[in-house]
Amino acid sequence: MKKTILYLSAFAICISSCKQSATENSDNPDSLAIKSVNDSSLMRYMTKIASDEFEGRKPFTNGETKTINYLADEFKKLGLAPGNGTSYFQEVPMVEIKSNPDEKMIIKGKSGSVELNYLTDFVAGTRRVQNEVSINNSPMVFAGYGIVAPEYGWNDYAGLDVKGKTVVVMINDPGFAEENLFKGKNMTYYGRWTYKFEEAARQGATGILIIHDTEPAAYPWSVVRSGWTKSKLQLEAADNNMGRAVVEGWITLDVAKKLLKLAGQSDILFTKAREKGFKAVDLGLSASVGIKTLIKKSKSFNVLASIPGESKKDESIIYSAHWDHLGIGEKVQGDSIYNGAVDNATGVASLLEIAGAFKKLNKKPERTIVFISYTGEEQGLLGSEYYAKHPVLPLDKTVANINMDMMGIAGKTKDVVVYGYGQSELEDLAAAAAKKQGRVIVPDPVPSSGLYYRSDHFNLAKVGVPSLFTGSGVDNVKNGRDWGLKQVADFTKQRYHSPQDNFDAKTWDLSGIIEDERLLFDMGYQLSKGELYPKWKDGSEFKAIREKK
Repeated sequence: MKKTILYLSAFAICISSCKQSATENSDNPDSLAIKSVNDSSLMRYMTKIASDEFEGRKPFTNGETKTINYLADEFKKLGLAPGNGTSYFQEVPMVEIKSNPDEKMIIKGKSGSVELNYLTDFVAGTRRVQNEVSINNSPMVFAGYGIVAPEYGWNDYAGLDVKGKTVVVMINDPGFAEENLFKGKNMTYYGRWTYKFEEAARQGATGILIIHDTEPAAYPWSVVRSGWTKSKLQLEAADNNMGRAVVEGWITLDVAKKLLKLAGQSDILFTKAREKGFKAVDLGLSASVGIKTLIKKSKSFNVLASIPGESKKDESIIYSAHWDHLGIGEKVQGDSIYNGAVDNATGVASLLEIAGAFKKLNKKPERTIVFISYTGEEQGLLGSEYYAKHPVLPLDKTVANINMDMMGIAGKTKDVVVYGYGQSELEDLAAAAAKKQGRVIVPDPVPSSGLYYRSDHFNLAKVGVPSLFTGSGVDNVKNGRDWGLKQVADFTKQRYHSPQDNFDAKTWDLSGIIEDERLLFDMGYQLSKGELYPKWKDGSEFKAIREKK
């Protein structure tokens, strides 16, 4: 009788196990794969990638060589194939320019002149591949937000000839101050500083100065200062970037107010710039500054690995995370190595974790899974821009891009933040994966920061690939939403792009990253089966691009 009961029990367990296995294979990644995403392996990756050994992971340095070789070795250990033919590397030709501006920028007006001090009042550089550039008594024009956006009926350059002139523009876009304009608090690409430099060049400006303001910029002046004291990288251009403005830079808000006063204007101009039909104002001032440069041409590298698909090898899903940070620079609080632990050792470690999980699946994916760690994200999304122009696999058959950048370090959350909320059907897949964890997806709590336009997935989105960028939630399980928001604010103010962004195994709570990794793995698993084709949603600026392909 006991034997019969045992046999029946074993049979029942077997049936239950088989049902569970069937469920896992149809709806969920198998348990062995999902459990391989854990804090012990994450800790190991984080300890290495965020260490001083990698010297801040800046392209064109020994730190790059160490980083990319480490990543290639780890992909090999995990059993992944090279992602670029027979190589784990994709060459990215770049130019490194170290701009050394004059210590003073001279601003002259009818009623006097002002000397601006480098680093405290202004920063400046050039993208032109020249040993020396300068602007001399360049007339200054206040051009509002410096935006030309026909779909919003907006043109700050309407009727304005800025050739030979220096434009002064505000950061972010009008929606930050007036919620009925643009997308309200949700920053558009028109609010990004990169766009403003690009548009000034299209308009033929000789110089451009962006007014820094901490709240609409979403980061303090110290971030601008630290970023502009170092050499900057750019992709090689046939014209050596002679089409860019001679001088690109920033000034502080206090300096901008002083200049308006010198020009006989008041800061009411900042308010007027939010109105449709705003006309640029000639300030009656001129700017002069010289810049000497050190130039180096070389190659940096994206790191790629893949798991070829079984039945649909030509269809791919990309997981991405940039490996680079800011290297060694200005010393802050006794430390000069910008280790970038949160930004973005967390993303790279997660990339390796998820890659390892896919290799442990009982059934191989039907679609090819590609893992890309990009170079030059901190220099303006350069590695992903190059990949978008020189893709290894066809972009029209790239089903989705799931990007990881700055994962949360404060523990588990009830929510998952989706940057650029409302863009694509990938969000629906994220919501389903979050529901399995008892979580929900939510929009960016600080939409004015425009994070959807500030990481590598953006370049894939620009060529039509449905792209998702999530962040760890803010509604902390233990401490609540207000506490979670404070952690984000504290990081931005005290550690973002500073040498203080270090890995601390004692104080970091990795449980939230683990949950996020498992969620993103689950999403890729569903996509890997070859049935789902996520689309851009109505209202997305990328929908028409995809539909043309």
